[in-house]
Amino acid sequence: MSKYIKSIVSVLAVAFLVYIFTFYVDGEMGIILLAFVMFAPLVSLFFVLYGRKKVKVSFTCDAYVPKGSKLTVKITVNKSGSLPTSIVEIVPYATEIFDRKIRSRKLTMLNEKKKSFTVDFDALTGGNGEVGIKAVYSCGFLGFLKFPVKTPLPQPVSVGVIPQIPDIKASSQLFRSIADVVLTTDQDEENDTAMMFSANTSPGYEHREYEQGDPLKRINWKLSSKKGKLMVRLDEAVASVQPVLVLDLYRRAEVPAEMAVMGEEKLIRSVFGLLDLLVKQGIACTFIYRTSSGETVSESVDNPDYPDQLLLKVLAAKVVPARRTDISQSGSQMCACIIATTDASGDFGAITQHIESPDNVSILGLSPSTPNSTSLQMWYLDEDNNFKPV
Repeated sequence: MSKYIKSIVSVLAVAFLVYIFTFYVDGEMGIILLAFVMFAPLVSLFFVLYGRKKVKVSFTCDAYVPKGSKLTVKITVNKSGSLPTSIVEIVPYATEIFDRKIRSRKLTMLNEKKKSFTVDFDALTGGNGEVGIKAVYSCGFLGFLKFPVKTPLPQPVSVGVIPQIPDIKASSQLFRSIADVVLTTDQDEENDTAMMFSANTSPGYEHREYEQGDPLKRINWKLSSKKGKLMVRLDEAVASVQPVLVLDLYRRAEVPAEMAVMGEEKLIRSVFGLLDLLVKQGIACTFIYRTSSGETVSESVDNPDYPDQLLLKVLAAKVVPARRTDISQSGSQMCACIIATTDASGDFGAITQHIESPDNVSILGLSPSTPNSTSLQMWYLDEDNNFKPV
């Protein structure tokens, strides 16, 4: 409404000046000015309406950018037709993980068929965001005519801002508790496997020489010392002893997105810090998360390079308010499970009831004040990158 008031005030001001000039300064020149003032808006209106159908805007940018850097968006304006267009105003936008203090850009296209310019968005918070073109206007050269173009706007683009993943120490209490459970389960399975062989057979496992990327926990250290080279077991049922990590980026509909993304970034850093440590220590994991298509998927992580790829997949997924990761995919029984969630209150307690053995299940929250509607142990990552129990 304010822009229309300004336009009306501008027109009245021009009309008043023409009136004063015509009747009190120079009548002949005033008539010429009056004719120009009446003719110019009509010409401006013609080019405004002409430009609404002749201008099309597109843009390109990277799919990922590190936190603290700038995302450069290249915006291109294409003009069809032989006549010059009026002033084109482009209004870009970005969602809450970027600095959204972005001004609109105006440009003219006389003989050019195509013009490009760049806009930089500051990446402030790790997570998934969106950039796009909010509006494109065809504006008159007098400054008070402005209409949206009739050509379709480009589709917004999903952009992931990559946070800095903390370096978690192996002395962390949470890691030690997970490793102890995995080790105990491994030993139990080795005993069960050995009982399947008679005294006349070689006990346990088939072996081969270690290859880069093999989980360190498969190495048979006793056999390796005898042969003078690293040997790994082939027939170990690795999947049954993999700890499970679940990432639940739950956002309440009533929580402002600007506040929610900060907690989501912290949880992503906590989960991937723990996942990196487990895999680097030779403990393969099962990771459960929501993809960009909205599905809940489960992936086995046994390569130290794979967490970085998983991080990009997580950052490509838009957080949908009031929608949780399907925790039931973690199974009813597991050697150890960490459910990382931004909100463990409300219905969270109900969806964890399917877990038959909760003794080795913990929650990874945001802080000591994170609500917990379950009886499960809760942990959080403090400012010194140490996991602390609540």
